[in-house]
Amino acid sequence: MTDTPIDRIRNFSIIAHIDHGKSTLADRLIQATGALSSREMTEQVLDNMELEKERGITIKAQTVRLAYRARDGKDYVLNLMDTPGHVDFAYEVSRSLAACEGSLLVVDASQGVEAQTLANVYQAIDANHEIVPVLNKIDLPAAEPERVRQQIEDVIGLDASDAVEISAKTGLNIEGVLEALVTRLPPPKGDANAPLTALVVDSWYDQYLGVVILIRVKDGRIRRGQRVRMMARGSAHQVEQVGVFTPRMINVDDLGPGEMGYLTAAIKTVADVSVGDTITDDRVPAAAPLPGFKPSVPVVWCGLYPVDADDFEKLRDSLAKLRLNDASFHYEAETSAALGFGFRCGFLGLLHLEIIQERLIREFDLDLIATAPSVVYRIHRTSGEMEELHNPADMPDPSLIDHIEEPWIRATIMVPDEYLGAILTLCSERRGQQVDLTYVGNRAMAVYRLPLNEVVFDFYDRLKSVSRGYASFDYAMDGYAESDLVRISILVNQDPVDALSFIAHRSQAEKRGRQICEKLKDLIPRQLFRIAIQAAIGGRVIARETISALSKDVTAKCYGGDITRKRKLLEKQKEGKKRMRQFGKVEIPQSAFLAALKMDA
Repeated sequence: MTDTPIDRIRNFSIIAHIDHGKSTLADRLIQATGALSSREMTEQVLDNMELEKERGITIKAQTVRLAYRARDGKDYVLNLMDTPGHVDFAYEVSRSLAACEGSLLVVDASQGVEAQTLANVYQAIDANHEIVPVLNKIDLPAAEPERVRQQIEDVIGLDASDAVEISAKTGLNIEGVLEALVTRLPPPKGDANAPLTALVVDSWYDQYLGVVILIRVKDGRIRRGQRVRMMARGSAHQVEQVGVFTPRMINVDDLGPGEMGYLTAAIKTVADVSVGDTITDDRVPAAAPLPGFKPSVPVVWCGLYPVDADDFEKLRDSLAKLRLNDASFHYEAETSAALGFGFRCGFLGLLHLEIIQERLIREFDLDLIATAPSVVYRIHRTSGEMEELHNPADMPDPSLIDHIEEPWIRATIMVPDEYLGAILTLCSERRGQQVDLTYVGNRAMAVYRLPLNEVVFDFYDRLKSVSRGYASFDYAMDGYAESDLVRISILVNQDPVDALSFIAHRSQAEKRGRQICEKLKDLIPRQLFRIAIQAAIGGRVIARETISALSKDVTAKCYGGDITRKRKLLEKQKEGKKRMRQFGKVEIPQSAFLAALKMDA
């Protein structure tokens, strides 16, 4: 199995916008090469996470080795990487592309080129990939292959005259894709006699095998029993198993140059394996490591707290286990006066945040409270120091701040012409700066600079609703810029609730503060005394709502008699309420936190 000549190996990834048919095409390729029998086949066979199947999206990149006999009678080995399409998982895409030499660019023949088609294809071009365009869903009545071919040439600049036309759903012309792979993609390069270098593409924890490391061998050979070293970490390990995914795990004796597979070496924690590291032979090490991946930088942060304080240790263990399988997820411990002990977690985007939260609830059976998502601000103090601010509650006194910088993104939005006006209005409301506006047929491509702070709350939902779901959106980080930002504190009965404090632009502060006060008024249960809910910037209150007191009829037991008796009881009640207002503690229920932190448009 491992004596395949290097010129008969093809390593490729499938890249596309969300829902253009990547995982379905992967299914058909697995079926066409006989890797799984029809009885073993399931829909989206590589999407093995329950959440992936439920949402119909790919979250983790997966690999599979396929054997194919081409029309020229030669046997080829095809290593396929199915990649996620969503912008939040672009980090998974970049790692997969580094392990391959070519890509299948899948474009929906009815919808054409979308925002993330562009983003992913540019990543592939940066990785020096040979790209084969594939027009999918050719069987749909709305399919317009000629228009989409032209669009690929106009927008991306790729020659699409020989694009392969297929229907991944029905299996139409899958043979054409396999032939294009062996004839149009280059074989990998590598020297079997050179010192071993293998790139760590991914790693995850298996309760029986320990850490499983997905590798792509560049030079040399890796075999069972060999002692290998991680070049970045400097740790050495004995290889216990070497194998490939077909997509079942199958053990082999060794892996040679150009091959993809996995190894296990009784490694106990995934923290011992860095994604992007180079594996080499411990006795005959390579002179230099392979160029790895840029480390992922979280762009959205939020606090995760257990509803039950006793679950803190369980949450810590669960986060550690998730971190094993997801190198782009970061966390650190923090405490909050309102919510107790928890963790400040960093994510690549809101969908990433949602997926991690969902996995914690499902896979680890945790009840969680998440604070409002915030981005990383840069605070320049008057002393000249610069510090990063992850949590609005930690913002220093305004008198010590010279200026604050916030992160900006460069967003590409593709939308049918009739919805363009609504999209431009939405971007302007969110303090956007238009960079470019071009047309391809009846579709507009708007490029905007937007503050990330305005995007993390509900921008994507609003974008979909104003465009009836037709707009597609992709973004890349575009540096930091100085802004007039303020911290808005929420006070309940004069006590600040740090879990609800947030940072906003001064122009939006009053609107946002009023929104959250109105929301809390409906959520906090009434007490026997009046409760004031206030939003404040420093010592200045910008919005206020009042929850009226529950009234108890203290005069109910007075039958007749002098009016002064009733008056005396009412005065006593008034004094009691005044004292309660001074010393009374308002318990904010967890449901109120959850609902208040879901910011509406």
